[in-house]
Amino acid sequence: MLTHWDSLRSCLRRDRLHRLLWEMVDIYSPSGKEEDIQLFLEETLYQAGLEVYRENLDETRFNLRCVMGEGEPDFYMVGHVDTVADWELLEMGPRQQGGILYGLGSADMKAGCAAMVETFLTLAENLRPEARPSVGLLLVVGEEEDGAGSLAFLAERRPAWVVIGEPTGLQACCAHYGYVEVMLTTSGRRSHTSMPEHGHNAVESMLRVLLYLGRLPLLRKPDSGLVYSIREMNSSQAGFVVPDRCETWIDLHLAPPLDLDQTIAALRRRLTTAGRHIPGLELEVEIPWASRSYDLGSDHWPGHTLATLYPRLQRPLAFTAFRSHSDGNLFYEKGSSPLLLGPGSLETAHTWDEQVSLEEVDLAAAIYLGLCLAAPTSMHPE
Repeated sequence: MLTHWDSLRSCLRRDRLHRLLWEMVDIYSPSGKEEDIQLFLEETLYQAGLEVYRENLDETRFNLRCVMGEGEPDFYMVGHVDTVADWELLEMGPRQQGGILYGLGSADMKAGCAAMVETFLTLAENLRPEARPSVGLLLVVGEEEDGAGSLAFLAERRPAWVVIGEPTGLQACCAHYGYVEVMLTTSGRRSHTSMPEHGHNAVESMLRVLLYLGRLPLLRKPDSGLVYSIREMNSSQAGFVVPDRCETWIDLHLAPPLDLDQTIAALRRRLTTAGRHIPGLELEVEIPWASRSYDLGSDHWPGHTLATLYPRLQRPLAFTAFRSHSDGNLFYEKGSSPLLLGPGSLETAHTWDEQVSLEEVDLAAAIYLGLCLAAPTSMHPE
């Protein structure tokens, strides 16, 4: 059906797409408080004559699922509507300068969601129901925390392929880093800050643990494929006392060649021996989250479709790996094949400078349209 792509691409409405994105960014929707934006998107799709289904997680949280064509689709466009929480960015609201839209969630990933919705609206407006491709649109909640929305969907359905509109700069991420979340806790003994010799400082213990961990050879090799980041540190706050507790959160992102189990084992071995070098150390190690990497290659129908579309868009095509954690890990673990591709970049996501190029948003809608038109009617995960 790619023969219809050029004519349908001209039917994409840039003004509507840009307005939709602005309104989405203007709705504050941190994880756990997505109801307002879902109600807005539900009404947008309903007004276009599309059937929209709610997948309820609780009384106020729900995914939106919209399908067209015959039968249950084997290809879904997937986007998360939640953002990280940030009241300071909320007060700023969306703003536009030239061809760039700024605001919380603009890149991660309301731009991808808006382009997917515009794709569905264009298909619904310009193709008779019997001529529409068998594709689905899934707008989920909770990605920035625990992936609750995608997990709820995957409990009932396993599409063969999904495209997830995470910010990739429109690069095609058919590979995905793995992810390990580590929580370290050191314990100490309180004493007045004027008499630290009577206590045991949990923060000092933590700093020594982090220095010791940082000398692990796996973390010191720039070409190891392991991205190590200390994300957060906090201690007990009792006022003018030596802290008796300190927590640190660490993120590890594993390039596809790295083995998840071996990496976790190496990490645990290193931390187990820390007490030999740090006097009085009391250390707890927890791993709340771990996801495996994957690499799907590029020899499949989405890869072939993109190789056809990108030259026609005068856009260079690059197949690469998505470096962060995402719902792509969850879909892969449940048997789907996830392609991550969307406007914007990870560099500015979750920051004061979060932004997206409106040109990339327009191109994303055209690319999603091509993938929908090319999707096979029946397939299995490859």
